[in-house]
Amino acid sequence: MDMKRPRKQLLSPASDSKTDSISRFGGEKKNGFNKVRSMGILVMILPVLVLISVVYRNPRFSGFVHARELEVFTNKVSEGDSTKPVTEQKDKLLGGLLSAGFDEESCRSRYESALYRTTSPHKPSTYLLDRLRSYEALHKRCGPYTESYNKTVEKLRSGHAIEPTDCNYLVWVAFSGLGNRILTLASAFLYALLTNRVLLVDRGKDMADLFCEPFPEMSWLLPLDFPLNQFDSYDQKFPQCYGNMVKKKILNKPKTSLTPFMYLHLVHDYDDHDKLFFCDQDQALLQKVPWLIMKTDNYFAPSLFLIHSFEEELSNLFPDKGTVFHHLGRYLFHPSNPVWGLITRYYQAYLANADERLGIQVRVFDTGAGPFQHVLDQILACALKEKLLPEVNKREPISYPTGDRKSKAVLLTSLSAGYSDNIRDMYWEYPAVNGEVISVYQPSHEEYQQTEKKNHNRKALAEMYLLSLTDKLITSSWSTFGYVAQSLGGLTPWILTKPENKTVPDPPCFRDMSMEPCFHAPPFYDCKAKTGTDTGAIVPHVRHCADMSWGLKLVEKNEF
Repeated sequence: MDMKRPRKQLLSPASDSKTDSISRFGGEKKNGFNKVRSMGILVMILPVLVLISVVYRNPRFSGFVHARELEVFTNKVSEGDSTKPVTEQKDKLLGGLLSAGFDEESCRSRYESALYRTTSPHKPSTYLLDRLRSYEALHKRCGPYTESYNKTVEKLRSGHAIEPTDCNYLVWVAFSGLGNRILTLASAFLYALLTNRVLLVDRGKDMADLFCEPFPEMSWLLPLDFPLNQFDSYDQKFPQCYGNMVKKKILNKPKTSLTPFMYLHLVHDYDDHDKLFFCDQDQALLQKVPWLIMKTDNYFAPSLFLIHSFEEELSNLFPDKGTVFHHLGRYLFHPSNPVWGLITRYYQAYLANADERLGIQVRVFDTGAGPFQHVLDQILACALKEKLLPEVNKREPISYPTGDRKSKAVLLTSLSAGYSDNIRDMYWEYPAVNGEVISVYQPSHEEYQQTEKKNHNRKALAEMYLLSLTDKLITSSWSTFGYVAQSLGGLTPWILTKPENKTVPDPPCFRDMSMEPCFHAPPFYDCKAKTGTDTGAIVPHVRHCADMSWGLKLVEKNEF
């Protein structure tokens, strides 16, 4: 971003020499002033004074944000009437997804994110916007330490049954790696919307450090004094585990009163009884339980679309089924100020001035020390075959003349630095055949995953977000890290085929069918027929994933 261009363009009329000004405006001097000349200068600099006044009244105009908003303020419409000025800022509320009125300084990413990416072509439905505003009102009325919350928590402490209430709750337990946590939290929020429950988030090690509060005036964090907080002990054998209670037929006894809370075990190792969560008749029973505690490491949203009682509501919320995480992710996940600083500083330093940005996300499942030659070969084979990167000229390693040359920034994320180093060296040692200037960057290389470390997860979140700001994206099969990036950015990626026997697959990559994440461990059960079935063949908008044949994912209506 050229910070000087707008200022020079706006201020140049006032910097003309005195001779030029007199000859341009004419007229005689009177009392040392030329009235006509003064009026002309005033007319020319008045818009500048107004603009400067706007800038300095708004404390958010600083650094990169200053430049980007000035660009929007002074830009010309590229289509239609080219002389019509654009006077509106970019849509910081993301088409109505976000509520206005938050303290902007407490969470800069909430409203500044619009400045760093192109406007999404995927518009949220008006029904989704209405439901989000309704949910915010419910959360404010029933959230932590409200009257309803305090009453139900007191009953939980006492062990007494809880009478029906207008405030029911879903507690999401922080579990697994960061990519999994982000995907499962979005799934849990969708379930809370569908069942009119208040979502409360177990803060785990670092949830409060990584993300801003998404709901106005009321925290989504589960209070530290919540009585049922020994979540490490919650498993399939837990007495209040729903699947366990079904298995032991406790819920079928006529005189059994429902427990005030139940635990939902939706982790990848769940069994057939736990998977009954995805059946209509079981949902009817769960609706009567005031508190649900959920632990999962799966993006289970696709299977919610197979529950008949949710079908109409989901269709209204998401007319385009392939936009679920894209909308909910941008609504829920706003990086905290420390993480946002990592994102914006890196973007400004390395990515902002490129004509095009390519993201490459590398997740290696092979054991042993990397980098692996077959992985590097596969990345290059994919990027070159799909024309995402240009070939290099090894015969005439002479740089093209300076001038108008397209620049491309490659952002590569990996635990190993070897892949980016090799690609960077290739474009340093040889010129691109099309004359492009290729720059390769890697923010970090942590060598191995360190899920429990705060700074590691800050960097991981920053890198997911940076990948989402690219124009095109290559991701790795099975990687939730890549799923988050592609869905936040509204990008349909090229996926690196999972290699076998340390050889480059043919083809090395393929285009995904939608930007939605994959549900890695879905149930294969027909709740009505009470028999096994292929849940990827029931409705056209729930299909098997391209990178994991047994997984399920949502696709947009124009894809089937």
